[in-house]
Amino acid sequence: MMTDNPLKSLENYSRFVTELVSGYPIEHSTIIVWSESAYTGVATGEAFFAKGFRLRMREELDFEAGLITSYGYEAYQHDEKIFWYDDFPHPNELSLASSFPHHKHVPPDIKHNRIPAPEMSFTQPNLSVLIDEIKWLIKAK
Repeated sequence: MMTDNPLKSLENYSRFVTELVSGYPIEHSTIIVWSESAYTGVATGEAFFAKGFRLRMREELDFEAGLITSYGYEAYQHDEKIFWYDDFPHPNELSLASSFPHHKHVPPDIKHNRIPAPEMSFTQPNLSVLIDEIKWLIKAK
């Protein structure tokens, strides 16, 4: 893997994502990184894993600043959404303050049950963290 921040260019981030999704435990992927300008981009698509696990993602990227400006990640097993991460701010939920605005939705009552997500970042790629989490779930099942 490259040592520089891959979020600094479309080419670097595309290469980073391709390397991550082209091997175990991902069976196939529709994730693409694209841009209509030299300064911003979007990463979107799905990665399919063993045992029916699937990750759906969307990131909005600022290559000039080297940042993820917005994201949403959803994990499924078969058709059941098992968790998701987002950066929608909930400033009045004091339990989420430690990783504001990053948080994870988890069962039960997945829509309203939120926990801090300190592993998510705007300044570093999140995809490897998500793949590692799904690897762990595959081993646990």
